[in-house]
Amino acid sequence: MTYSPPPGGWHDPSAAGPQSSPPVDPTLPMAGNPIPTQPTSADPYAPADPYAVAKSPDPYAAPGYPPPGNPYAAPGYPPAGDPYAVAGYPPAAYPGYAPPSSKTNTLAIVALVLSLVGFTSCITAPVGAIMGHVARKQIRQTGEQGEGMAKAAIIVGWILTALLVLLIIFYVVMIVIAINSDSSSSY
Repeated sequence: MTYSPPPGGWHDPSAAGPQSSPPVDPTLPMAGNPIPTQPTSADPYAPADPYAVAKSPDPYAAPGYPPPGNPYAAPGYPPAGDPYAVAGYPPAAYPGYAPPSSKTNTLAIVALVLSLVGFTSCITAPVGAIMGHVARKQIRQTGEQGEGMAKAAIIVGWILTALLVLLIIFYVVMIVIAINSDSSSSY
């Protein structure tokens, strides 16, 4: 069986011998097709901007006030194009800030600190637990924040107090055993 090239003048590029034409540059356009350009804002595949209506020509202008080019335009509440504004309410004075929260009970903070210091100085643990009870009572009356801190102070304080009592009992028992064993061996 013999090989004959296909019709149309095709030449095998891996074959030895002179090439009929130089290799094709892949950056050049194909016949009749334009060179593709970099994407621009008119790119048909670019995602649509969902906030295009809400954007102001002046990025520093306050929302709801007339644009700088039209001083006679009436301010709108809510501003036109603001998809999140609630009808009947003016825009927030400081849109990036949360409203101030209520105050945390100071006694709850002190109780938690004293209970945690009880790990190193055992005497402050019961004081912190008692102050935690007082802080919970104050929080129920005033509605302040800090319920969790007061509860943590109570739990940690009483656990450390119980461990301290067990340690004291252990030392007393060991001293009694040591005294009894020492006095019985001298006779």
